[in-house]
Amino acid sequence: MAEAFFGYLLPWGQMSYWGAQVIVNLFSAVPVIGDDLGTWIRGDYTISDVTLNRFFAFHVAAVPLVLLILVVVHLMALHDVGSNNPDGIEIKDLKDPTTGHPVDGIPFHPYYTVKDLVGVVVFLAFFSMAVFFWPDVGGYFLEANNFIPANPLQTPEHIAPVWYFTPYYAMLRAVPSFLNSQFWGVLVMGAAVVILFFLPWLDRGRVKSIRYRGIGYKAWLAAFVVSFLILGYLGTVPITIWGQFGSMLGHADRATVAARVLTIVYFLFFILMPWYTARDTTKPVPVRLT
Repeated sequence: MAEAFFGYLLPWGQMSYWGAQVIVNLFSAVPVIGDDLGTWIRGDYTISDVTLNRFFAFHVAAVPLVLLILVVVHLMALHDVGSNNPDGIEIKDLKDPTTGHPVDGIPFHPYYTVKDLVGVVVFLAFFSMAVFFWPDVGGYFLEANNFIPANPLQTPEHIAPVWYFTPYYAMLRAVPSFLNSQFWGVLVMGAAVVILFFLPWLDRGRVKSIRYRGIGYKAWLAAFVVSFLILGYLGTVPITIWGQFGSMLGHADRATVAARVLTIVYFLFFILMPWYTARDTTKPVPVRLT
């Protein structure tokens, strides 16, 4: 998300400029230090050449270097502890007495190389379709306003983040502002991302593989996916359309209420996870790798 955010300003179009302005201003909603924090991120009192140079350095050097280091650390850890298996069998329980290696571990090659190769081919198929036949993808990948050079004196008619940020943007807009401050919306949006880091401790399931999970976990996972997708749609439409959408349903604030309910479902998936995963009825896991 940081890599995408820093790169979004680089085309220096209308959506790039004003999108960066909006996102940086979100940090200004932090109490006490907000204004200074926004100035520190921009490097200036407004989005300027200083900000562009700074974001360019972060996008092409700093963040990719951090990601590369994380990949190296991940591969080192993977080489040290071994790969897991699709059945979720604990590989440390049964080891070869001669070599000491887990007998139920999956070798990186050919299992994971072929598995990743399939993912790469599918990605390149969609990537090639977008590059050669449909580059703007209906305005979701390349917005029409971003073909207009950045103009600090003219605000675009509709400012919305790129599609992969829209679920969190919908959460931001769903939280009501208190005392003319968007701090609580920013806090909810940030918490929606940070909570993902706690998944290994929140999941108390007795099995690891979803193929042996019970109906409770699968139902909550389905509710989470549906709520996330609908939030993604709500985040793509202007705030004025929210009112029109709600009017069609017979209530002016119905779309806003829907976004709030879906945001609650999003967080309940994580908050209640220790409860429903621990009590879920699971299928027996095979003793050995099938």
